[in-house]
Amino acid sequence: MFENLNWWEIGALLLLALLIFGDRLPAVISDGLRMVRNLRAMARNATGDLSRELGTDIQLEDLHPKAFIRKHLLSEEDEQAIRKPLQSMYDDLRSDVTGVHEELKGVAKAADLRTNDTRPTTATGGTPSSTPAPRASYDDIT
Repeated sequence: MFENLNWWEIGALLLLALLIFGDRLPAVISDGLRMVRNLRAMARNATGDLSRELGTDIQLEDLHPKAFIRKHLLSEEDEQAIRKPLQSMYDDLRSDVTGVHEELKGVAKAADLRTNDTRPTTATGGTPSSTPAPRASYDDIT
C-alpha cells in the first residue's frame, strides 16, 4: 500500500495526522480499525449466507459474474468446447505476430549503421576516426 512512499513522506503524513487529530489520534485509529473489522465480518457473513442458500461453497472471489458462471454453471467439457475455436485463432494470431516481430527485428538490424561492419568513408577515401557514424533516418531507408 505504501510502496511508492519513502520514510520521510510517511513520517510527514504521521506528523500531519498528529497535528490534525491531536489527542484524539489513538481513538481515530481504533475507530478505523474497528470499521475495517466490521466490514470484513459483514463480507464473511454475506458469503456464508449465500453459500448456504445456494448449497455450494462460495468464496468472495467467486462473486464475479464470469467466475460464478465458469465455476457453477459450466462443466469442464462445456468450457473446453467454448475455448477450442478461440484457442486455434489465438495460436494462429500469435504465430503471425511472432513472425512479423522477427521480420521487424531483422529490418531494424539491417538499417542500423552501428551494427553493420561497413563504416562510411570521407571524401578522401578514409574512414573518419573522431566523428561518429551518421544515423540513417526513416526517409533515407525507404
